[in-house]
Amino acid sequence: MKKIFFLLAVVSPLFLASCGGNKTSEETADTMAVDNSLPEVSAPEAVSDTVVSNTVELTGDDLMKFNRTEIRVKAGEQVTLSLKNIGKLPKEAMSHNFVLLKLGTDTEQFALKAAVSQASDYIPADMKTSILSHTKLLGPGESDTITFTVPAGEYEFICSFPGHWGTMRGKVIAL
Repeated sequence: MKKIFFLLAVVSPLFLASCGGNKTSEETADTMAVDNSLPEVSAPEAVSDTVVSNTVELTGDDLMKFNRTEIRVKAGEQVTLSLKNIGKLPKEAMSHNFVLLKLGTDTEQFALKAAVSQASDYIPADMKTSILSHTKLLGPGESDTITFTVPAGEYEFICSFPGHWGTMRGKVIAL
């Protein structure tokens, strides 16, 4: 990339100077200004994040990341979601689940209660009514498939394993 930029910086003024015709050196200098700014390039959007599909494959890894942060589905129709823990760390240290929360749920409050709910695989008993659907808690190489239906709206999903919800979260957008 640096070589291309250098080449453009060297060749552009020469090209512009040769195209100046009968201009004076002062006029040529005015037109020889080189734009050193790089064109804005936006990161490509993952096709899977923008496609509306009611069959969803989701992964969680040892870096505490889901492979998707946005899932678009058809509202009012059955959704089949498969989650796989592709990490290698032991289950006690790096488990993952998918918890789809109802609209209006305080995500932070839910996550705080989940963090102390080890006996119920980090699903707080007193907040089960705030959950639309969830997978099992998965260790390395394990997977689980769930089905659910959601009306139109934007729903938050998280991993409720302690400390994960800050980076392992996203939206299910039902259209």
